[in-house]
Amino acid sequence: MAEKDIVDTAVGAGTFTTLATALTAAGLVDTLKGPGPFTVFAPDDKAFAKLPDGTLKALLADPKGKLSKILTYHVVPGKVMAADVVKLNGQTVDTVNGAKLTVRVMGDKVTLTDVTGATVTVTATDVAASNGVIHVIDSVLLPSK
Repeated sequence: MAEKDIVDTAVGAGTFTTLATALTAAGLVDTLKGPGPFTVFAPDDKAFAKLPDGTLKALLADPKGKLSKILTYHVVPGKVMAADVVKLNGQTVDTVNGAKLTVRVMGDKVTLTDVTGATVTVTATDVAASNGVIHVIDSVLLPSK
């Protein structure tokens, strides 16, 4: 079993500095350090860099509003490992935010489609943490337009 929680695992990876900054700004660090379990579809720094110019700055300026909604859209209650995700092909999953994501599995490729119709790809799976699991995604999910 992993010794570090989701937040410390993400910070330790060194590729989630933007996510860590956003979680801190939104006041979600303590929640994700809690007992969980949580499944986090974590956008890495490259994913945040894909956002249009000024978007991240605007989100960080509204940490308890839109930023919090976006971040909680990346969290699913429970510990859902890659082997479990594969069984969810074509199904929707509820996020902590209350909105849904649609899971698609095509061979060894897993994608998530948000409520706006945008699709992200899971690029790494089963990053174990003491209170759940992290799956890395290549873009930021948005709960609404």
